[in-house]
Amino acid sequence: MRTSLTKALGLILLCGITAVLLSSCTSGNNANGKVQVEFFQNKPEAKGTFDELIKTFNAEHSDIQVTQVNPPDAETVLKTRVVKNDVPDIMAMGATDTYSILAQSDIFADLTDSPLLKTIDPNYIKMLKDVTGMDEVTGVPYATNANGIMYNKTLFKEMGLDVPKTWDELIATAKKIKDAGKIPFYFTYKDDWQTNLPFNALGPNLVGIDFYLERRENKVTFKEKYREVAEKQLELMNYGHGDNFGKAYSDGNRAFANGEAYMYIQGTWAISEIRKANPNVDIGFFPFPTGNDPSQIKLVNGIDSLFTIAADTPNKEQAEQFIAFLLEPENIGKYIEEQTLFSAVEGVKQDDPAVQELTPYIEQGKVIDFADHYIPAAVQLNSIVQSFLQNKNIDNYLDTLDKEWDKVANRR
Repeated sequence: MRTSLTKALGLILLCGITAVLLSSCTSGNNANGKVQVEFFQNKPEAKGTFDELIKTFNAEHSDIQVTQVNPPDAETVLKTRVVKNDVPDIMAMGATDTYSILAQSDIFADLTDSPLLKTIDPNYIKMLKDVTGMDEVTGVPYATNANGIMYNKTLFKEMGLDVPKTWDELIATAKKIKDAGKIPFYFTYKDDWQTNLPFNALGPNLVGIDFYLERRENKVTFKEKYREVAEKQLELMNYGHGDNFGKAYSDGNRAFANGEAYMYIQGTWAISEIRKANPNVDIGFFPFPTGNDPSQIKLVNGIDSLFTIAADTPNKEQAEQFIAFLLEPENIGKYIEEQTLFSAVEGVKQDDPAVQELTPYIEQGKVIDFADHYIPAAVQLNSIVQSFLQNKNIDNYLDTLDKEWDKVANRR
């Protein structure tokens, strides 16, 4: 439990934040007769959507005042606040290593039996258990995103190309585009986080997410299991452009929007940015065909946002009311429409035409989580993958992944 001094310091910090956001701060949890609930979330692009939803909720609840906090580098800020025992009432984040560490540290309330989970797709609840290694569920999955391959429908039609369903078809399609003097894939590997997009698709499909559960127990190694993944990562590099490591994510969004490449290995999160550059681009999106048996290919589809409640908040009831409000079909429907995401709530569908080829995989449960959700942040996966794609040394790459994993495991 927090000491009185820590509570006071926490109150001062919260008042400071609220003063910036609202230009006012009233001491006490029951300011102006309303319970003050802090909603801390990590997505700057979602701030506007949440602002609108919060405005509606506050108008409907005369006894509750929800305030959104959305700082830069939110995960680092959150970890700092946790160390200071200044934990927000509600926290929204991805199902990442940060979530896993905090969940294992008993920072979040146990929601295993909460009614909030009743409408959530069981696939995503299982993902949370797998990521944390815990039987308890401490988060409410909200929205999900997907990693696959975008393609320019207009360009595909002009060249008479079919959407590839297997790895061999993908490479044959890329070769045909390259032989025509065009760019098959637009790589944006100046940003190291972009280099792990193929990794996130190839690893889970070819090796399985269970690899990471076994790796935690030192039953398997990357060197034993990930050679095919590495070989295919390198093969893709034959079909990029002339400056694969000189172009960043923003460059790729503009280039793909303007028809400079036929395919773009990317996440659904990029769709809105691409449309800003060219609202008329006709985008298609297919699951990454990692192998040659289409029936075995799963869509990489993980939790983009989940909600947690602080274990020691005095405002748990009000926090649950707000989360229940966000889970209502109309409200999550608004969120996924504006953010081009998918709903973790069953029965709420994403209607954007750009992602309709992905929808059957989600509806049929043919989904698998992002590999990097299971890799400790301290491993520095992005920089390791980026270096490998430059030096092309598979043995060194796999050895490095194992060594860095073991270093982190020994420190925990």
